[in-house]
Amino acid sequence: MVTAAVAPELRTPTAPRQRVLAYLLLGIVFGVVLTKSEVVSWFRIQEMFRFQSFHMYGVIGSAWAVAATSVALIRRLKVRALTGEEIAIAPKAFGTGRRYWIGGTVFGLGWALTGACPGPLVALIGSGATVFVVAVLAAVAGTWLYGVLRPHLPH
Repeated sequence: MVTAAVAPELRTPTAPRQRVLAYLLLGIVFGVVLTKSEVVSWFRIQEMFRFQSFHMYGVIGSAWAVAATSVALIRRLKVRALTGEEIAIAPKAFGTGRRYWIGGTVFGLGWALTGACPGPLVALIGSGATVFVVAVLAAVAGTWLYGVLRPHLPH
């Protein structure tokens, strides 16, 4: 079992302002990385959907490989969180996969129509592309609608 070394200052509850500031700074760094790697570029996304460039497929494939390796290591080494709790990743029940096909199709259509993945929408707004406020509002509305309809959907 692997346990992360916890600094004494992390063992005590962090003040909410400090946590928010840390998350804000991490978000800014993440936004800069997305922008510099051109993941937020409308032209890169269009190249991907037109099969004209490998760039976005390389980024997505790299992210998938890192995530799969990380999950495998977390499970194998029984890694614990900074708080000492064991990180438990519940197995997925795929069933027929219908919900994944439908959800993936809706997600892909939204991505293709807006030219932006939901992840970098805030980075796009921060870089001056304020038209993406509409896409953020649509994403929030879609999330709210899902929350309302979830009890009636076949899960």
